[in-house]
Amino acid sequence: MNGESQDKQNNSGLYIILGAVLGAITGAGAGYLLTKRIEEGEEFQLSAGDGIKIGGSIVAFLRQMSTLGN
Repeated sequence: MNGESQDKQNNSGLYIILGAVLGAITGAGAGYLLTKRIEEGEEFQLSAGDGIKIGGSIVAFLRQMSTLGN
């Protein structure tokens, strides 16, 4: 039974690292797209409402991820 516990710990670390890498890639991609829009002359404006929408979307995404295995 100890081997099974060790495997779960190894998998947990792997999932955390994978999530961190995917999050970094996603964040870098979003920054790249935002930079391209600014370079093309579009003005960047983020209202409080837009920030709340983005935050709500992130929370909804994380909630869905937490129920993925159920």
